[in-house]
This record gives sequence, structure tokens and C-alpha cells, in this order.
Amino acid sequence: MALKTALISVSDKTGIVEFARELEKNGVEILSTGGTAKALKEAKISVKDVSDYTGFPEMMGGRVKTLHPLVHGGILAVRDNAEHVSAAKEHGIKFIDLVVINLYPFKATIAKPDVTEEEAIENIDIGGPSMVRSAAKNFKFVTVLTDPSDYEAVLGEIKENGETSLETRKKLARKAFTFTYKYDEAIDNYFREILGESELLNLHYEKVCSLRYGENPQQKAAFFKNPENHDANVTNSKVLHGKELSFNNIVDANSALELVKEFKEPTVVFVKHNNPCGVACSNTIEDAFIQAYKVDSLSAFGCIIALNREVNEAVLDHIKAENMFVELIIAPSYSPAALKRLMTRKNLRILETGELKKDLFQTDIKKVAGGILIQTKDTYDLTLDDLKVVTKAKPTDEELKSMLFATKVVKHVRSNAIVFSKGAVVTGIGAGQMSRVDSIKIAGFKGGDRVKGSVMSSDAFFPFTDSVEMAHDLGISAIIQPGGSVSDEEVIKKADELGLAMVFSGRRYFKH
Repeated sequence: MALKTALISVSDKTGIVEFARELEKNGVEILSTGGTAKALKEAKISVKDVSDYTGFPEMMGGRVKTLHPLVHGGILAVRDNAEHVSAAKEHGIKFIDLVVINLYPFKATIAKPDVTEEEAIENIDIGGPSMVRSAAKNFKFVTVLTDPSDYEAVLGEIKENGETSLETRKKLARKAFTFTYKYDEAIDNYFREILGESELLNLHYEKVCSLRYGENPQQKAAFFKNPENHDANVTNSKVLHGKELSFNNIVDANSALELVKEFKEPTVVFVKHNNPCGVACSNTIEDAFIQAYKVDSLSAFGCIIALNREVNEAVLDHIKAENMFVELIIAPSYSPAALKRLMTRKNLRILETGELKKDLFQTDIKKVAGGILIQTKDTYDLTLDDLKVVTKAKPTDEELKSMLFATKVVKHVRSNAIVFSKGAVVTGIGAGQMSRVDSIKIAGFKGGDRVKGSVMSSDAFFPFTDSVEMAHDLGISAIIQPGGSVSDEEVIKKADELGLAMVFSGRRYFKH
């Protein structure tokens, strides 16, 4: 059935004049309202005002204009239902075949820092959602457009066939219901905020892709994204090259990138099985790369690497020299020459984030069976002013700087977490153990001779003196920990006996 009549009423007028002009060329009659009608008339497009069609003027400041049987009857009429067709003829209702609507800019309005409640309420669209939902419900006969990006494809079908396909109308209907759903959700969230209510948490994610499998081959998996999140993260990164991303690639790349974002200096992070195995800052990205790789080159086999600077050829020279097997590299950018060389590695995944910025979305979600836990993201930057020296021995300025570096790393290591460092280079990491002393043992084993003279950062306090004794035996020179244990006095006393400097940060960094 050829498309004959369209109703157009849009706040976002992107591409609407061009779209309407093409409809007119294809013999489609256009009904419109308010500012849209004005814009189309100024473009010399033939338009009939809805108020002229209904015989009922717009009133109440535009609140009432399309809520009329001639409009909704024309949209909702089932064309192959004799009763509907008869009623339409009896009451002079014209079938409306195409509805092009986008709504009052409610989200943009409430985003203004000085928006008033009255202004917010006036930007709640009523007629628009009603027409969109009516058209979407009657997709068997009506095409509904809510997104300017769909104009071109719909015009293509109209030019070729005189109408749109049922499959297209059904897809556009689904999109329209999502559109109105999100619009109503924004209104709901606004009222909850101004009323101080927070009983409902709405989470909406769009599917990016299916994955070959989950953490293990016997598990099915898919990747979803938050469409409202535009931060520089693994989800929003651009895949430049390589094999399809796996479930574990995405998890590990996220861990690596979120850690490297902690630092302003050129920094490189190596991650294996969701824990860092090498971290270093330096004056150049290539030197940071070399130092980070040396931390645990054995674990770096098959690793994920994150950098917070452009990847250059000097970095690639080191990868080649060490004959490194790398699963994935993620960085803000790549020099053309470096990218060309990297892309000769057929299976290497190469991800580009663009400029790394502070996250706007500050929530962290963890799943449990049957529910989720939500918390604020820990974005606090520990400074020297936060530190309290509690021992007779005082840490040097260099040791204090190294403590801050190690603590930024410890935030991203699975608890119980221990990180040793010298300057801005990790010398040993102990992760995910049931006891803190075991994490110290592992960090010492991994670090070997490099550990002597390092500082030690612990994600939580020491309940006993054994951790301090082990640190001393490994040659640790200074310790940073949150403090807050009932055994603090005993632990400090032991550090004094051993001549160790100890600092309390007052902040715990559990990561489960």
C-alpha cells in the first residue's frame, strides 16, 4: 500500500527539511505542527497545519494540539479491519502512514545547572509520546521514525517501493518503544531526585556483540554496553586490528586500562589473569614499557598491555627484541609507523581509546546470585597530606613518593594485596591470597633481589606483627598501610624495634 500521508513534528530538526522535501517529491502529503511546520514552509515545502486538519486550534501554550481523534484515529486505524475503515470514513479520518516525531528535549533541559522545576515540567512531552506509541503499536500499517539517522534508509525504501517493508516498520516500532521508554525513565529519575527517593535502580545496556564463549569454553557469553557512558574505557575503545575479543580479553583489558588511568606520567601496565604483573612510570613511554616488562617477564607471556601515551616504534622495538607474545594492547593512540608494524601480527588485538580522561560515571557494580551490589567508584587521589608517620624512623621524600605510587597500584590488585616498589617501578606483587603474609611471601618470591630497599604498600591493616617482620627480612625499608587495627600499637612497636619507617594512609583498598 503506497505511503500517502505523513505527520511530522520534531524538536530535533536535523535533516528534517531534506527528508520532507523528498517525501513531497514522492507525492506524500505532509501534516505538521508549530515550529516544524514553520521550518518546512520556510523551505517552500507544502504543509498542512494539524490545527487546520482537525479544525481545532493549538491552545494552552501548545500543550493541546495533536491529542485529537482525527490524528490518533488516522494513526491507529487497522486498515484491513472493516469496522475501522467504516468509522474512518464516517468521521472523515485520514489514514496517516508515516509518523516522524522526536520529543521535547527533557534530558537536555534538566542538564542545565540553573533549570527550574517549572521549566523541566514544561519540557515533558505528552502528545509526542502518544503519537509515537500509537504508530509503533500499528506498525503493520504505519512507519514511525524517532531518529534522524533512519531517514535515509526509509527514503530509500519509499523511492523504490512507494512504502516501507513490514520488517523495517517492525524494527522502527521496537526502536520507538525504546525511545519513549528511555524518555519516561529520564522523567522518573528526575522526580526521584527532586523527591529524594532512590528505591529503584534502572540499568540499561545495549548488546555490542555475542562472544565465542565466557571465561571458559563451556560458558555462553555476550558483551553489553551502557549507551549513556562515553568515558575513555575498554567498552568505548575502537578495535583497530586482530582476532575477535574474548570475554577474558575484555575483563583483563579493563583492569589494565583502569590502572594506567591512575597516572599522569608516562605509564605502562602489564596484566595477566585480571591482576597487574608489571607497572612502571618514567619520563618516556618506551622506558616505562621496558621497566614494567622487567617486573615479571615470565608472567607477561600472553599478557594484556595498557599504555597512557601514544604507542611508538621504540615500544615495538622492545617487543620484537624480547620476542614477546602479547594478546592485546590498549592505548590512547598509535603512531602510523607503529600501527603498521603491529598489524603484521595477525592475532594481536589492538584497541584505541582516544584521550584518557577522568571518568564521568562514578559507580561500580558487582553481581551476586539473584542481585547486584552498587557502590561509588573509589576515585580519591591519595596525597602526601593524607599520610601520617607513626614510627620513630621517618621515610625519605623518595620513599614517600614511592609509597603513593605503590598504593595506586595496590588499589587494582586482588585482596589480600601487597605491592613492593622502588621509585615509580613495581618490584613485586602478591595478590588474591587468603592471608596477608602469603601475599607478602609471593611478592617477595616474585621480586627476588629487586625487593631489597623497596617500600611496601598493603591494601589493609596488619592484624599481627608477622607482616612487619617478613617485610624486614625481605629488606623492605618503609611501609604504608591504612592503620585502624586493634593491634596498631603492637605493630608500630615492632616496626620501631626493626628500624622500619611506617606510614598510615587512613584508607583501605580491598578489591574482591
